[in-house]
Amino acid sequence: MSGSGPGADTGPLPLPVHRSGADRDDHVDGILADCSNCLDAAVRATGAYAGVVYLRSPDRRSLVLAKVAGLAVSLLGPWSRVPVNGALPAPEAYRTGRTVFLADDGDTMRRFPQLALGMPYAYASASAPVRGNGGNGGGETFGVVTLMWPASPGRGLPAARRRRLRAAAKRLGNALEARSGPGTDIAYDGPPTVTLLPTDTFPLIRVGLFDWNVTTGDFDADEELCELFGVAPADFDRRAATLAARVVSGGGREFREAAHRAVETGRVLAWRLQVAGPDGTRRPLEVWGRIPEDETGGRARHLVGAVLDLGTGAAAAEAVERLRDGVFSLDGEGRVTYASRNLADLLGVRLEDVLGRAPWDALPWLADPAYEDRYRAAMLSQQPGSFLARTPRDRWLAFSLYPDPYGLTGKVVPVAPPPGASDAADATAAARPTGAPETEAAPPRLGAIYHVLQMAGALTEAVSVGEVCEVVADQILPAFGGRELAIYVVRDKRFFLALESGYPEGFLDHFEGVALDAALPGVEALTRGVPIFIESAEELSAAYPGIPLDEMSAWAFLPLIASDRAVGSCILGFDRRHAFTPEERSVLTALSGLIAQALERARLYDAEFALARGLQHALLPHRLPTLPNLEVVARYLPGTQGMEIGGDWYDVIDTGRAVALVIGDVEGHSVAAAGTMGQLRSAVRAFATGGQRPDEVVSCTNRLLADLDPGLFASCCYIELDPESGRAEAVRAGHPPPLLRGADGRTRVVELPGGPLLGVDRAAEYPVTRMALEPGSVLALYTDGLVEEVGVDLDRGIDRMRASLSHAADTNLSDLADRMLRDAGRLTERADDVAVLLTRRLRPIPGMGSAPNGAPAAGPGPADLR
Repeated sequence: MSGSGPGADTGPLPLPVHRSGADRDDHVDGILADCSNCLDAAVRATGAYAGVVYLRSPDRRSLVLAKVAGLAVSLLGPWSRVPVNGALPAPEAYRTGRTVFLADDGDTMRRFPQLALGMPYAYASASAPVRGNGGNGGGETFGVVTLMWPASPGRGLPAARRRRLRAAAKRLGNALEARSGPGTDIAYDGPPTVTLLPTDTFPLIRVGLFDWNVTTGDFDADEELCELFGVAPADFDRRAATLAARVVSGGGREFREAAHRAVETGRVLAWRLQVAGPDGTRRPLEVWGRIPEDETGGRARHLVGAVLDLGTGAAAAEAVERLRDGVFSLDGEGRVTYASRNLADLLGVRLEDVLGRAPWDALPWLADPAYEDRYRAAMLSQQPGSFLARTPRDRWLAFSLYPDPYGLTGKVVPVAPPPGASDAADATAAARPTGAPETEAAPPRLGAIYHVLQMAGALTEAVSVGEVCEVVADQILPAFGGRELAIYVVRDKRFFLALESGYPEGFLDHFEGVALDAALPGVEALTRGVPIFIESAEELSAAYPGIPLDEMSAWAFLPLIASDRAVGSCILGFDRRHAFTPEERSVLTALSGLIAQALERARLYDAEFALARGLQHALLPHRLPTLPNLEVVARYLPGTQGMEIGGDWYDVIDTGRAVALVIGDVEGHSVAAAGTMGQLRSAVRAFATGGQRPDEVVSCTNRLLADLDPGLFASCCYIELDPESGRAEAVRAGHPPPLLRGADGRTRVVELPGGPLLGVDRAAEYPVTRMALEPGSVLALYTDGLVEEVGVDLDRGIDRMRASLSHAADTNLSDLADRMLRDAGRLTERADDVAVLLTRRLRPIPGMGSAPNGAPAAGPGPADLR
């Protein structure tokens, strides 16, 4: 895609400024605080249940997840860092400067299939760019705010939500812009942090502290305890009887009994009271205390402890425990924070075995990824869900899930087996060998499956070896917690580094160009075709004595083999000892196969790319002639997508009677397009120097292309100019019209009637248009890549370039050409390449003759082109 990308900064990155660590921390803390304020305001104003903020990375190649609200960070792990040019909502909002809205999971699948692979859930989202107003930072785009709501199929984003989201993003952009300046780049490269959203929950537990002399009755209490008993702290007389009077039942008697029990046992455990408040309402309190030992080892006469106000929490827990259903609560990360006793009976486990753990980790029979997926679906869509599961005791349970942004409540009830379930269970039991264990190896976790799917989706968009390596680095390091990554490829039976990330400078120089018989784990993993997992530095040193070590403590050496061809090795390093689980080993092995296939495909692409690029450079003119009364400059800019090989060409030909200025564009981006371009350029040059008139040159070239029938069409603009008189004849074949800048700077579009594209109609005619160039005027020929934008009318692009040329300073021709390329360079997703040919007619200088043809060009040849 192409489009004006406000977030795609093509200029140089800010120069580094030495700052203290404290200054850097304060700067980052300020940025994160601004992001938290934005998320809090945006969620409140739009009614969203969750939101995130992405900030650009220091190298501007990625968007890094900086803030999360209303979701567990673990749910977004695969999306903690996304490439700026990725096919995802946040990068698209960043590149285009527009809000990207997705109504539901169907909308996501149609527009962003890679995202749907990892998050196939029903929710609505809107991503808005975070951009300054230009007062200080030049209107830079710093990141993206994304909010989530329940799915709204067939509905757009309500106008009020859109305005409030944009307003919050704009406030954040202005706040970040105010922090920017020399040496204070607005970027982020750390882990995601959480913004806590306000919630309506039970009152927090209140705790009051006391020291009670049970002999004298003196009662020292802090302010919180006085307030719990409904006594003003300033009015409290330090007497236990004063507090006892606030107890609804028993009064002082219960206080004295508690004191006697404490003296006898040395402690008070969970002594419950009910205290009447000033308005007559009752408050349940719980007392915990002990009598410490004195200096002689005997018990003192002081009871020290705490009074807890449990609010309604204790009553709620008691109410739940009375239910016959099982009830549990999960936090945002999926860990069990509460489980009723009845749930333990239904599951056949002890509560202590499940508390603090995810159900699919604590219970092997819930380890199927489908069950974890139900939890993820509920949390990400904020919609209730349910599923059936069978326990090892052949008991069927129905799980119901009720999420909110802070966690999930579940209910479990026993149910009858679904139809056919008993037969399937019997068949499974019959197939199990005698004496075999009833439990089987747990299947891969859902997150692991997603890693494979996401890597596969991301690799489909990478075409060159460099792009494949960058995708691997972006995906595999955060997915497995690695700190170093190296990818080596095999050339001439030796290992050569294709990409490294995280290694100390110069460390990998030892391994560059090693042969395939070297005693190194990365080499042996490839030659043996088996991954090597090393879980400690001691293990590595023992297996490979003398191997250089850095600060890593565990490694995975993955062979990259595609169709029985040794492609290379991928090395993943961990900064701590790492025990590789069977699941991790399986997933990394699967990923190595995907990486190998992608690298092999990319290697073939790179070979074709190199051939096509060499062909294109060979076919374009290496120098332009120096001509009397004319200044000529050419520029070429490759596309930023696909093969980056196109059929654009330009030429300046001395026909003997005039100077022919030619520019053309063969459709497509391939070796075939470059080859056809070379044929057409040679044909135009032959016809032009053979005495043909301009319309005949184009007509003959059209017939030649039709006869060759390469399956490609081409456009062309051919202008024959007399340098002395300035008179010219122009012919256009489906090509954008030239621009003519007068000596006074005013620029207009030269309207040429023109004919169809070359190769479409063998009998097509091409009319000639006569025009004149005044001294000092500039004629601009260009290909459509200079003015073409996706979703924007071509005439608007041409008018934009006309205005740019008109407002440019009256400078030399090279500066004008560079200005035009800079305008095109802002289209960071430009699919097409660009060729520009500028000609200025100079005022004749008496006595000056023509420079010989073949003199150095006024502008750079292909070797110098940017």
